[in-house]
Amino acid sequence: MLKKITDFFSQTLDNQQQNEEHRLHLATAALLVEMMQLDDELKPSEQATIIQALQNKFALPADEVNTLVELAHQELKDSTDYHQFTSLIHQHFTYEQKIRLLEFLWQVALSDMHLDKHEAHYMRKISDLLYMQQKDFINSKMRIMQQLGISSP
Repeated sequence: MLKKITDFFSQTLDNQQQNEEHRLHLATAALLVEMMQLDDELKPSEQATIIQALQNKFALPADEVNTLVELAHQELKDSTDYHQFTSLIHQHFTYEQKIRLLEFLWQVALSDMHLDKHEAHYMRKISDLLYMQQKDFINSKMRIMQQLGISSP
């Protein structure tokens, strides 16, 4: 796996700015992948939502998104907490971009039309680590529920 990561960096990154951008992509992908794994049931709808979210957010070709998701899986195995991911995102995303990230996370969590208690806890934790306002946390959830046709509890 280390060779795959090294190859990915050498093929797609030329300078420090691109390296930082890749770390940001990887941090975002890791948070999305972690959401998918929380309920111990990997669903194709969740995987498709992650791929679509990464393509929409970063305008990456499908092969790069697939590699990014693989790297995110590995990065999560090696990490001990979410701070390394959220601190990078907090530093580089605008507040509006963070809201969009919450929406992506809600899309993954709700793609099966059910919010597991672990998914709800994770959303709260990530929102807090990104210093999101409560109203934006709730509004992002409500927007995604409306898009998916889920009535509020």
